[in-house]
Amino acid sequence: MDLLFIVRTLARRGLLKPGSPHRVADQLNALRRWGFTLAGELRAAEARDPHRTAIVDEQRGPITYRQLLRRSQRLAVALGGTRGVGPGVRVGLMCRNHAGLVEAMVACSLLGADAVLVNTALSAPQLTAVAEQQQLRLLLHDREFAPVAASAACERLDESTAEALIADTPAQDRWDEVTRAGRTIVLTSGTTGAPKGARRPTPKGFGPLVSIIDRIPLEVGERILISAPLFHTWGYAALQLALAMRATVVLQRRFDPAATAHALDEHGCTALFAVPVMLQRLVEARALPARPPHIVAVSGSAMPGGLATRFMDAWGDCLYNLYGSTEASWASIATPADLRRDHRTAGRPPHGTRIAILDPTGRPVARGEIGEIHVGNEMLFEGYTRGPGDPSATGLRGDLLGTGDLGHLDADGLLHVDGRADDMVVSGGENVFPRPVEELLAELPQVREAAVIGVPDAQYGQRLAAYLVLHPGQALDADEVREYVRHYLARFSVPRDVYFLPELPRTATGKVIPRLLRPL
Repeated sequence: MDLLFIVRTLARRGLLKPGSPHRVADQLNALRRWGFTLAGELRAAEARDPHRTAIVDEQRGPITYRQLLRRSQRLAVALGGTRGVGPGVRVGLMCRNHAGLVEAMVACSLLGADAVLVNTALSAPQLTAVAEQQQLRLLLHDREFAPVAASAACERLDESTAEALIADTPAQDRWDEVTRAGRTIVLTSGTTGAPKGARRPTPKGFGPLVSIIDRIPLEVGERILISAPLFHTWGYAALQLALAMRATVVLQRRFDPAATAHALDEHGCTALFAVPVMLQRLVEARALPARPPHIVAVSGSAMPGGLATRFMDAWGDCLYNLYGSTEASWASIATPADLRRDHRTAGRPPHGTRIAILDPTGRPVARGEIGEIHVGNEMLFEGYTRGPGDPSATGLRGDLLGTGDLGHLDADGLLHVDGRADDMVVSGGENVFPRPVEELLAELPQVREAAVIGVPDAQYGQRLAAYLVLHPGQALDADEVREYVRHYLARFSVPRDVYFLPELPRTATGKVIPRLLRPL
């Protein structure tokens, strides 16, 4: 990446402001020695601003950067000395958003161990499979997940025991460099099957950071409420950004619209990281803080039709939508101006990222035509994992990663995501994409949520089925839905089946789980 661009962006966001010479030197030395790992970023932040509040935990209150580092170090000593955690060992972390999860992630990083971030919504059989596939040595979990955690065939440690280990372990001032940098393994959403582990790469420099903060204007010292789950790629990325920006992170174990709006005001938060379904709940609940943050950044799932406009009409033009995946990290970012121009857009690739829309043969398609979205950047994942040192194919085409999503570029170069390649429905010889139908249905005033999928059809091969959740007190029938779609879209886009549900099955990050939608 262009060095001048990096320097200019770091300066614009306050990262090059002068400071105490010895603290700046310690900060740079920490990055030189420990790199851009989670432990390295925390060490650098602590060296520069030891007494700045790093985390405001809803149960434990404020924790400074020095306290966070010291507690993480003591946990690392305890895990290494009593549980055999070291380089290459895999530790599962099944926790909600709180300071203890951050301490556990940093402790793994300090030891060179791999932290496997476990979705808190996993069932006991799913957790059993994950523990076996990832060859977990240890599972650290919140108390509430003890019944599910019991299914994992590995040693288990709840948050109370972890807290006791920290309290009983003396501080260690000297730390030797580990022989192997610890990795973070994020589980895929599992919407189409069992979740897989994806190895996240460690940034090699400032390039990934400046790519994001160039488009999402975070500055040093922001106060950031991270509502997106930390076990998800987006929540984890928000934590990495926060440490790099020496921000204060506010964490709540559960998302609640009213509690979120209150926390934004109570803690003077200037940024909110969330997933789209959370914004929908905030709008529906009319949970508006007295002082909305200047940045609301979302990722993790598609934005329902019209949500971006409705949200910005209430909160102001503060919305940034990052399109990416566990495997690709990021592909594009839509700014408030982009979303005002077209609320359906995924925006443009940030600096240092390249996207290409390719046909099945790998050739670029013409502007406006639909093809598979391919992405190239510094943070492409390193492959799926089942056990330590077990590499697998990454799906790269040259230096580009196929996302499995279909999309197109409009006349202005803005990216639009049309749906998953495996979601495309062939009905009577016509290629039909469910997402435009979903977006159209979501704009009906009676509709709260919409999902459209393909189902088998004896005559046409496949047909569309729509699953709708209505707002309380609203009424709509199947014929009205079909007539509405027929008025705006082609005949073959009209769903023959229309079902009304109390809610849609979703992952913790708001993605609809298609395999749980069945003809009723």
